[in-house]
Amino acid sequence: MTEEIIKDRSDHDLPYGRKLNFKEVTQADGFALLRMTIREGRRFTIIDLDKNSAKALSTDLADWAENTSSATNQN
Repeated sequence: MTEEIIKDRSDHDLPYGRKLNFKEVTQADGFALLRMTIREGRRFTIIDLDKNSAKALSTDLADWAENTSSATNQN
């Protein structure tokens, strides 16, 4: 089994009672991933992102946040 070093990065409370957690996962060969875990009640969705995927996702999230009407944000 491959050994991983896991470091907690951040936790976020999301709308509708969902939770989001980010962890940095470094594999034995030095390859690093950002593990994103979405918790919805008892259901978990786990997504591992490489550096390029994380950058692309952050760009999309920032673009959406900058260009969405504040009237749609109640939280």
